[in-house]
Amino acid sequence: MIQPFLIMLLALAAMVAALALVAWQAIRSRNMQVWLGSYLRRRKRPAVTGPTHVMFCFVDHYEPAWGRVDLETQRRRVDRWHRDYPAMASQHRDADGRPPQHTFFYPEEEYLPEHLDKIAALCANGYGEIEIHLHHDNDTPGNFCATISRFNELLHARHGALPRDPRTGQLRFGFIHGNWSLDNSRADGRWCGLNNELILLRELGCYADFTLPSAPSETQTRTINAIYYATDDPHCPKSHNTGTPVKAGGQASGDLMIVQGPLGLDWKRRRKGIMPRIENADVRHSCPPTAERIDAWIRTGIHVEGRPEWVFVKIHTHGTQERDMDTLLGAPAHAMHAHLEGHYNDGKRYVLHYVTARETYNIIKAAEAGLSGDPSHYRDFELPPPPGVTCWTSKATPDPQRADALASVPDME
Repeated sequence: MIQPFLIMLLALAAMVAALALVAWQAIRSRNMQVWLGSYLRRRKRPAVTGPTHVMFCFVDHYEPAWGRVDLETQRRRVDRWHRDYPAMASQHRDADGRPPQHTFFYPEEEYLPEHLDKIAALCANGYGEIEIHLHHDNDTPGNFCATISRFNELLHARHGALPRDPRTGQLRFGFIHGNWSLDNSRADGRWCGLNNELILLRELGCYADFTLPSAPSETQTRTINAIYYATDDPHCPKSHNTGTPVKAGGQASGDLMIVQGPLGLDWKRRRKGIMPRIENADVRHSCPPTAERIDAWIRTGIHVEGRPEWVFVKIHTHGTQERDMDTLLGAPAHAMHAHLEGHYNDGKRYVLHYVTARETYNIIKAAEAGLSGDPSHYRDFELPPPPGVTCWTSKATPDPQRADALASVPDME
């Protein structure tokens, strides 16, 4: 009797080991070992009294030349956005009466004036702002600084993009790294080359990085679902793997603010009915912005520590790929905004605010300065709108705390 039992026990152990091996291989194949521990240790957003304000920020790795297409194809892509985005966005409004905002992170290496002129026209009409995107490989600090500086000045002078810091006069910009490889974060060192990229970005005027989440890429950080300051180690890559959370009543630290979007596991959309899919806040034809995903983004509850009633939802896309444009400019986009406005804008439990990347940063800095209440007061808290963007004023009355708080905001160390 003992021998059959031992055989059965060994068989069961072998089966469990085999399943564990399969699960581990699945985890490794998607680089989930980098961040899965952080996800399993996650904490719920603290309970709040009063409404939760939802800052909804849509950032776009906007690449008209994606796939190395010819100029006519690029023009058709940009023309569709120029035509169809206002038609879609004009049908929606947040709690402040503002339409959805789209932040176009435009790649320096794909610069063509005619494309930027059309995107700048969208921004001038109140539909978004332009920021910096860059694909580079085996770069040097000198070349990187020259490239970003030149592109900043060009965008500002020719297309009315990027604000000047009212205290220093320096052009300020948000950044998304091409191929997700911020601070040389690929194991093979490709698609960057700079271990001191966070320092260089800060010196060049970058106010925050919006690259993450990058899962399932190996460039994904251990830190997830957070807004934090990263301190660069110029001798090592991926210094933003961890950092110091931005806190209400705190102050800037480190080299660069990292603003992450939601990252987690989607158990409702399982691979082969078994393994959960990665929810990485990417919106495209293959992963449309369903009601279930929107609810999950908001439940993630990304916030400045000490200000849990202000939730930041940053999602991303690659907006110029033909297979995805019907999703981004058509019925799925309408359905996404209808769900946001129908379920997260009742004025009692939730208040919805469509924000650009710059406005997201400003509201984060207002939270850090200890301000509270209606975050729409602080869309321009530290950095003003770029000159080519129509100045939009909240329907809310000015907050008397703002001027004093702004005067006391320290420069990043």
